[in-house]
Parts: sequence; structure tokens; C-alpha cells
Amino acid sequence: MEDRYSVEDLLHLMARLRDSDGGCPWDLKQDFSSIVPSTIEEAYEVAEAIEAADFEHLHEELGDLLFQVIFYAQLGRESGYFDFPRIVDTLVRKLLRRHPHVFPDGDLYGRRLDHPIDEAEVKRNWEAIKAGERGAKGEAGVLAGVALGLPATTRAAKLQKRAAGVGFDWPALDGVLEKIEEEVAELRAAVAAGDSEHMREELGDLLFSCVNAARHLKVDPESALRDCNRKFERRFNAVEASLAAGGRLPAEASLEELDGLWEQAKRAERGED
Repeated sequence: MEDRYSVEDLLHLMARLRDSDGGCPWDLKQDFSSIVPSTIEEAYEVAEAIEAADFEHLHEELGDLLFQVIFYAQLGRESGYFDFPRIVDTLVRKLLRRHPHVFPDGDLYGRRLDHPIDEAEVKRNWEAIKAGERGAKGEAGVLAGVALGLPATTRAAKLQKRAAGVGFDWPALDGVLEKIEEEVAELRAAVAAGDSEHMREELGDLLFSCVNAARHLKVDPESALRDCNRKFERRFNAVEASLAAGGRLPAEASLEELDGLWEQAKRAERGED
């Protein structure tokens, strides 16, 4: 088996990239803020590989995401804020603290519990521990600490989950679906009134309610929408291909023809043709 590089080798590589004597000009120009877009992009590429069951390339995408952490660690070391060992130490301590049901003594190599672990109790303890951590950081309130940089649907789901944790929630899905219908009616009224600001507000309420429905259905709204995006792309590509076979572009077809080809693509996907 060939020798494999280690995390220590990766840290050394990163230090070389940032070395003012012979380092990479691009890497030397970066700072915490400038690499954030790359971090977000790499995280989505990991998610995409998992959703596509592309396990052949998942390890590569995970490596790209790990490199983002290594890059931040190097920047932190240079600035005197933190280094990679501190990142690891902080993470291990936090996970030990949040898993008393696995590490009852808070010792990574300590004893194990001699009784079954109750999942419901674990969830309650997890939320209580995280609430305590937020309090220690001065983040007061049930909704404190939900990152502003999250995708809007993901953040909406997290806010709703926090509120539901203290009892502020619809008791059943039916109530959420009725709320969606109510929001659709309010959006229609705003459109009829021609009030653009009100339309925007009501559309936001409708989207928020749809996320609530996803949460009640135990569906991740961000993943569901990504799946829908892929389905739309796949079907529209089929429409384009059908038109291209006759030497035409979508812009040259009528809406009725496009709709017909769209329905044809749907039936083909379902094996109905």
C-alpha cells in the first residue's frame, strides 16, 4: 500500500502556500472574508455529491471542504487568533460536553454507560446543553444563535424548530396546510391591490409556511427544493432536445407547444410513454 499524506502534511502544504517567500500569490491575497464564498460552494458540492450518490467522488469533495477549514486555521494562526490544534480541541471538548450519554464522565476514553440510551432523552439533553452554551456566550432568547448566513429556507426551518421546542407550533400538519391556503389568499389580495411591498411580504409569509409544512413532514426544505430544481432542469432539457431535433429553439415555440413537450417529458420520466 502506498504511503498516504496526513493532516500534518496538509497543514505544512497550507503554510507553504501562505509563505511570503515563494508561496502562491493567490493564496497570499486571501483573508477570512474572501474565502467564505468558496467555503459555501464547497459545502454545497459535498451535499450535491451525496444527493447524487456519487460516492466515487465524495471523498474529493470532502477534501475540498476540509481544505477550507485548514485555510481558516492558517489565517487564524498568522493572526494569533487560533490554530488547527485549538480548532480540534474546542470541537472535541464541545462534543464530549454534548454527549454525556456516551461519555458520562466527560472523559474521551472513560467508561461507557451500562444501560440503553433513550433517544428522546438524548434530544432533550442536547437542546438543553446547546441552550446553556448560548447563554454562556450571552446569546439570550430561544431564537438566539441561528446563523444569519444560512440559506433562507434552512434558517426558517431552524427558527421554527426552536419555537416548536417551547410549544409554539401547530399541533398537526392540517393547521399548517390551512395556513398555506390563508397565505395564498392574502397574496392574491395583495396582487389584486397592486401593492408591490405587500406582495413581497405575503410571498415571504407563504414561503415561510411552506417551510413549516416541510418541517412537519420531516422533509429538509433546502434539499427538496434542490431536487425540484434538478427535476425542472431535466425536463426542460428534454423540451429543448425535442425542439433541437427539428432544428428549433425554445424561443421559437409557442407556450402551448412548450407545455405539450413538458407534459411529454413528465410522462417519459414516469414510464408512461
